[in-house]
Amino acid sequence: MLGYDIVLLDIEGTTTPISFVHEVLFPYILDNVDRFLETKWQDPVVQEHVRAIADQANKDTQARIAHAIPIDLEIDTPEEIRRKLVANVNWQMKADRKIAALKGLQGYMWRFGYTNGQLQGVMFDDAVQAIKKWSTDCKIYIYSSGSVEAQKLIFGYSDHGDLLSYISGHYDTNIGSKQESQSYTKIAEDIGISPNRIMFISDNENEIRAADQAGFQTVVSVRPGNLALTETTKKNYRLTSDFMELF
Repeated sequence: MLGYDIVLLDIEGTTTPISFVHEVLFPYILDNVDRFLETKWQDPVVQEHVRAIADQANKDTQARIAHAIPIDLEIDTPEEIRRKLVANVNWQMKADRKIAALKGLQGYMWRFGYTNGQLQGVMFDDAVQAIKKWSTDCKIYIYSSGSVEAQKLIFGYSDHGDLLSYISGHYDTNIGSKQESQSYTKIAEDIGISPNRIMFISDNENEIRAADQAGFQTVVSVRPGNLALTETTKKNYRLTSDFMELF
């Protein structure tokens, strides 16, 4: 019998290689965002994302954040707005900002990439095997800095087929930062289960510590390309490079 009822999974560096995110997904946005905005400009959903990024850009400008470019949706022409949007997207992605406005646009763009066959989610074989096995005894949730839509695309259009039927729910940074313990407390409350019955797996040491502080069981994912772990993490937490070891 498993010592937990819920498995909460990170994606990047956990179920999916970091290289897929940084060498496939991110370049897809940077290479296509200008053309995407131009061709989809009248799309109401695109306009929602435009407003969100413009609002974030203006907040960043007021906060004197370097590289932020203000956008005036009332005065700027559509061409000026698109140019400024692209500039803001570029610097935010280079800084690896994990903010809702950026993640929202990325998720919407990726949806077109997956559905037209330009993108396919990449999963570690052992992660898929474990997900299928876990699903017979417990529920599986995803918690990623990527938007819920982006999460569903990776699992729905994966190189192992559509895996969404194995996933009971998704969380992104709308519930809180992954490096803050209260975010994990909120997830446990939302699921309706004691934190100590949830096993969280991630490659990020700060996330693991936050989940541990919230009372979760934790496992550190060790995958090719992941950041090196500190000796403290190696000493204090369980490590795995094969999820099938967790049964």
